[in-house]
Amino acid sequence: MSQAFTFRLGDAPLLVSFPHDGTGIPAEIAARMTDAALARPDTDWHVSRLYDFVSELGASTLRPEMSRYVVDLNRDPTGAALYAGADNTGLVPTTTFDREPIYQPGNEPDAVEIAERVERWFSPYHAVIQGEIERLLDAHGIAVLFDAHSIRSEVPRFFDGVLPDLNLGTASGKSADELLARRAFEVLSSSGFTAVRDARFKGGYITRHYGQPERGVHAVQLELSQKNYMHEAPPYDFDEARANGLRPMLQRFVEALLDFARQGRR
Repeated sequence: MSQAFTFRLGDAPLLVSFPHDGTGIPAEIAARMTDAALARPDTDWHVSRLYDFVSELGASTLRPEMSRYVVDLNRDPTGAALYAGADNTGLVPTTTFDREPIYQPGNEPDAVEIAERVERWFSPYHAVIQGEIERLLDAHGIAVLFDAHSIRSEVPRFFDGVLPDLNLGTASGKSADELLARRAFEVLSSSGFTAVRDARFKGGYITRHYGQPERGVHAVQLELSQKNYMHEAPPYDFDEARANGLRPMLQRFVEALLDFARQGRR
């Protein structure tokens, strides 16, 4: 069986999840995909590499092995749309962000296969998230979940024009304490990069499902514009110089999450 994820245990009250960082596609699925899909254009490329400092700060980290084209770990497993009334990609997407087909004609997965993918890859990933949240609550009395993402700076299917550099999502204030959200956004908005909160990206399924601030579980999502740390065209190379211009601010952002958690505010 293909490995579902890589989990690294930390000692701080913070879990960092990288749900769209994986690129694996099992051979039996890849054989049914189009060339456009096999290029994996909608990957959150290099995000775990960009945040390579978080383990040194004591955070636990969780990264999937599989591509979001196999199963999207940041979508509702019931199939409910992430943004009602808007264009969405699903739990097992069939088109790319550019609306190109992911599967060759007649090779799309049916309901049985989708359920199998959920059991094989989606459920194990989420079992780790839930288990780590409970462990953090027991150990620290608080748990902060940071869902780390990135996306091309221009995707007409989802938004007009150029996306802001930094897009903080807190499910419109429902997934995290307001003080935490405010402190985190202060870091972003004072960074020299363009920043918005709860705009086009309010947080996906992970942020909305696990964020329960009344219980001491605070979840936030940060969607980065990829132009600030990599080349957005194939072969999607990491740009160390650009990344080094972004990392100090990202470290301050993560430290703001940790500072809040270590204060034990519930």
